[in-house]
Amino acid sequence: MSGADFSTVNTYALHSDGSDGLFLPQGLTDISVASSSILTLASGVNGSVATLSRTNGTRASTVFTTPLSALRISFAGKNQYLAFTKPSMKLPGSAFLVNSAGRFSRIAGPRDGLVALASPLGKWVLVSSMVDQVMHMELINTATGETLPLPIATLADKCVWTADDTTIYCGIPVNPPSGVNYPDDWYQGAVPFNDRIWKIQVSGRYAQLVLDFPTETKESLDAEALAINPAGTVLVFVNKNDGSLWSYQL
Repeated sequence: MSGADFSTVNTYALHSDGSDGLFLPQGLTDISVASSSILTLASGVNGSVATLSRTNGTRASTVFTTPLSALRISFAGKNQYLAFTKPSMKLPGSAFLVNSAGRFSRIAGPRDGLVALASPLGKWVLVSSMVDQVMHMELINTATGETLPLPIATLADKCVWTADDTTIYCGIPVNPPSGVNYPDDWYQGAVPFNDRIWKIQVSGRYAQLVLDFPTETKESLDAEALAINPAGTVLVFVNKNDGSLWSYQL
């Protein structure tokens, strides 16, 4: 943060080998990184502007502009992007696919607490929301618009896709507290979860328990920032309860 009132957000990008660091434009509200590109979002009272550049910060170009000022963005395959309104239980949200020409197409919503997560190849979008104050999760086929409900539910922010779009790993809470505002209270740290890690196979939509964390470690797990290696053999996540970093051999 910088500025007289420390209200200016500064973002610094660093390659995995620690070389060629650079500052990105100030005031960014969201960022998504692919193998060779960086997608950034700057939002204000007049709306939002998304910009695409190389990972070294060169060849920046505007992807889209929109009057929506509270968005999150990510890549959704090649030449396609996912944008969705910042989630809140108190405000119905929507998810959109954005093509290379900057055209928005709504794929989900308006729904309370909507969170969306695009698959790496862009074939699917995982959407979580609250239905009658109960967590609900489904898959949306980006080519056909078909919606497929899933047998288990969590917040999409607690999930990660494998590189081939076939599998999702999620932290699924056991008996999440009722009568609270999801996802707001979870983001704010007011309500912790006690998760198990589950594997969801897109084909057939079946779920398999992968890691019963409390049984294995005698500790509670609230999984966030999940990531998986390109080979799909190692899952990495942060335990929100204590900030510890974990890896698990799949």
